[in-house]
Amino acid sequence: MRSVLEEASEILSGPIGSPKGRRRLAGLRRVEVSAVAETRSDTGEIERLRAALGERSLVLVGMMGAGKSSVGRRLAMKLQMPFADADVEIEKAAGMTIPEIFASRGESDFRDGERRVIARLLAEGPKVLATGGGAYMSAETRERVGRMGLSVWLKADADVLMRRVRKRSNRPLLKNPDPEGTLRRLIDERYPVYAHSDITVLSRDVPHDVVVGEIIDALAQRFSLDGAAE
Repeated sequence: MRSVLEEASEILSGPIGSPKGRRRLAGLRRVEVSAVAETRSDTGEIERLRAALGERSLVLVGMMGAGKSSVGRRLAMKLQMPFADADVEIEKAAGMTIPEIFASRGESDFRDGERRVIARLLAEGPKVLATGGGAYMSAETRERVGRMGLSVWLKADADVLMRRVRKRSNRPLLKNPDPEGTLRRLIDERYPVYAHSDITVLSRDVPHDVVVGEIIDALAQRFSLDGAAE
């Protein structure tokens, strides 16, 4: 799809004095003005959302494969906020990968480190924070997120999650003879806890930017910002 500038260049190189050329150029001007107005509107909404968040972080929770990291990065860019991935920060702190932590230290030690890292990341200031699937199961972490952030659950159906996690081999909890059965058991255990999140958005097979837009809309509704600038 050509940009406005590319199409304008084509018009200017042709018979601009013709009625057809003038009509096309006028149409482009309307498109350009509309695009600028939409950008300003988006910028105003983002500024209001950030003001409403104040010193709180947006904390993405949900199962492995829900898209927390991918969506989180795009959400952070949209909101012009820092982004952090708790799993990446855990690996940096430990000096080893998460599968290696599970293998050498066990899940209990991993969860202790996870709580400490998330506490540190939240204390650093407002950001978009993607957390691991089991992080929100900690009552201590839920309480801290409730005080210092706003939780967003990316909820996905089991079939969607299974299709996604099959593509990667770095899921320690699924390294067993029945990964699908394990995933469904974890869903049964975790979904009632995830349901306590402040906002729930459906994660499904659509572009990540669609999910980002839905999170933005849900935030605007929560803060009653719809129409605030009208």
